[in-house]
Formats: sequence, C-alpha cells, structure tokens
Amino acid sequence: MKSCTAIAPSSTANLGPGYDVFGLALDALYDRVTIKKSAKKDGTIRIKMSDSAIPAAPESNSAGLVIKKMMQDFSLSDGLEVAVKKGVPAGYGMGSSAASAAAAAVALAGLYRLKITKEKLVEYAAEGEVASAGARHYDNVSASVLGGFVISSVGEGSVPRFIRIEPPKDLYMVVAVPSIPVPERKTEVARSVLPAQVPLKSAVHNVSGASTIVAGFALGDVGMVARGINDVIVEPARKHLIPGYDGVKKNAISAGALAVTISGAGPSMIAFLKGKKDANKVARAMAAGFSDAGAKSRTFTCRPSSGTRTV
Repeated sequence: MKSCTAIAPSSTANLGPGYDVFGLALDALYDRVTIKKSAKKDGTIRIKMSDSAIPAAPESNSAGLVIKKMMQDFSLSDGLEVAVKKGVPAGYGMGSSAASAAAAAVALAGLYRLKITKEKLVEYAAEGEVASAGARHYDNVSASVLGGFVISSVGEGSVPRFIRIEPPKDLYMVVAVPSIPVPERKTEVARSVLPAQVPLKSAVHNVSGASTIVAGFALGDVGMVARGINDVIVEPARKHLIPGYDGVKKNAISAGALAVTISGAGPSMIAFLKGKKDANKVARAMAAGFSDAGAKSRTFTCRPSSGTRTV
C-alpha cells in the first residue's frame, strides 16, 4: 500500500461536570488525513495543510507529532507526504486538533498495516494534543478514535483505560459556533482561568452530575444524561470568555433543549435534545443569543459519530 486516508469526527469534551474525562464523538464535521509514501527513504515528513493558519511543521502540528511518534516506535524510515484537510474549525471547542491526530494515527496504522489496538491508537493520537494544548489529553481523542461516549480513566502513572458506551439512538445535539477571535493555544488560556481549589460541596455536586450522565448513557436515557449536565466548577469560571453565554443557554432551553453547556474549552456551545423535532428551533435560538451579544455564529445539528475510519 502506497497511501491511506482516514477521516475523524469532531467531538465535544467534558459534557459539563466530566472535565478531562468525558468525550462524545459528533458527526457534525470531519478532518481528512491522507498519508503517502514518498520516493525518498529519509524519514522526512512533509505536511500540506488546507488551513494555512495551522503550522505545517511536524513538530508543531497535531498530525505531525502523532506520525513522528509512531514512526519512531515502529522503526519506520520512509519519507511521507501528509495532506490534512480541515473540516473541524481550530480553537472552537470541537476537538479540532484531536480529529487531525486521530485521523493521522488511523491512516498511518492502515498504511503500514500495523497491528495496534484501538486503545493504543488513542494513546498515539493524544500525542497530537501537545501541539495545541501543551500536554496530552485523552477526552477528545478517545471520542474521535473510538466513537460514541467515552470515559477516559487516567490515573497518576497508570496505563490509560477507555470505557466506550453506545449513545442513545434518540440523542441529538445542536452545536453553535460563534465567529469570534480565539487566542493561540486557546485550550491553555481556558485552563488558566480555572480555580486551583474548589469547595467540597461543589465537588460533590459535579460527581453526582457526572455519575448521572454515565448512568444515562448506560441506560440509553437522554433525559437522564441531560439531568447530569450541570457544572458548577469549570463552566462558571469560563463563561465570561464567551460573549452571549447566558442568552444562548436561556434561549436554547426555552426552545426545547434539555441541557446546554460549553463544548470542550469553548467558545462553542452545545445543546442536548431527545429526538430531532425541536433541533431547528433550538439552533435558531442559540444563533439569536450570540447575535444579541454582537457575534455571528454557525449551527450544526448532529448525532453521535461512530469514530475514525479509513476511506
């Protein structure tokens, strides 16, 4: 095989109280990565980006970091031509770097027919998060690689474990992406505003909510999932970074959404619905909330994705 292409879905992380632990793959948008062997056997990785704003140097690119690590681990010496077609907007809380990293890991594994478990592919994909977030994070990449709802179990010094649960068939989401400037390495900025210490009462509240979300996914109950999406620690610390946050959330609930939260580190916001009936109304309501704050936005109605695949 001389080339391999993989597509990886957008994702949302946290789902309110599941900070750095929960991830959900979304079929809203996809990144596409094609890896071809070049004539030279010099180990050089050349990356062509569809988005010129994203660095193409392998050491600064999420797909590039993944490919470098995998080539090193498997002693691969071919020169590679990598084309990254971005469908997931960078810096808006929809797992953009994770999608590129996931697609790169699956495409390289396919190109060389590497015998790698999906869990190990998640670990390799997490290398790519260093490019955007400065450290490995598993919530978005685990969802993007595995699809569905994923719980990342990563303890100090332990091997990461990933628990995948098939989402309810009647779960729909509306994502609203505001057209506002975002800083470079936005995830790091969003992390910098978080409190170093939290009251015990708040911690208990979030544990309760996170447990309810897991139970809802396990039981296939959208209403139960929605009841758990109420974060009193991370979201209050970040909402000032999103113009129109309060209006968007209020509008979406009034239009029929069961729950609304920040998607990942933001500034996108995501609403959860049982069925598709009110999706268009919720999308218009969320867009109006951003518009009232002076921000244009794009909205996407989506369902959970089944994860990264070769095409």
